[in-house]
Amino acid sequence: MQMGTKARRQADALPSPEAIDVKRTALLLDVDGTLLDIAATPYSVIVPPSLRKILSGLIELSGGAVALVSGRTIETLDGLFAPLTAPAIGGHGAEIRVSPHGPKLQWLPPMITEPLRRQIHLLARVDPQVLVEDKPHSIAVHYRLALQQETFLMKEVATIVSREPPGDLEILFGKAVIEIKPTLFSKGSAVTELMTHPPFAGRVPLFIGDDMTDESVFGILPGLAGGGYSVGEAVAGVQGTFRTPEHVRAWLTQVWSHSRRAA
Repeated sequence: MQMGTKARRQADALPSPEAIDVKRTALLLDVDGTLLDIAATPYSVIVPPSLRKILSGLIELSGGAVALVSGRTIETLDGLFAPLTAPAIGGHGAEIRVSPHGPKLQWLPPMITEPLRRQIHLLARVDPQVLVEDKPHSIAVHYRLALQQETFLMKEVATIVSREPPGDLEILFGKAVIEIKPTLFSKGSAVTELMTHPPFAGRVPLFIGDDMTDESVFGILPGLAGGGYSVGEAVAGVQGTFRTPEHVRAWLTQVWSHSRRAA
């Protein structure tokens, strides 16, 4: 969802780190493409040690109101960010963990059928560089190393999903990834739920995301009196745009530094 040049210029402004009151704000952060640089495969991303320190500090200073919001499972997020554990939304909204060491709230059992999963796995045969990531509540086709297969994969995934009951599944197009998930939950619906639980309840949500998989969050923020910021591309409904994940990390570092001085 790209914007014109004028809209892009208007979306360049970002909130001053000094203006963020972590005691009144709920920081909601997408992971891949937002906190972390996109890698060739989902398994080769790198979490800078400094990012773990910053997130840990912000969680402490905010009283726990910092959450990761991801298509990855919470278990996978814990592995990536270890030894840090954080409040999190995983599986595109299928899982919620309100506190770092609290229980996961899982809304629905896995809903993608084994026959559909097998059909998606067959698509990887078209090219050895196509990777299928099979998750409990979704299935993703990664083709960053085989961009020439994009049109073929989009068409085939759409055909496979069209054979399922209408309205049960949706297709999300990310950065060189196509993901299939149930329509009954989303990152947006999970954020809405998260914001009803302490320490998030009563705060102003500030969400940073980077692609189509985050649009459901951008869409619900006005109803929560919150603000949204994109990474890389200015999209409709956001208040500003970070250039890269590195700039997001630098901004969070400044928020943390200011909050420490103000504490």
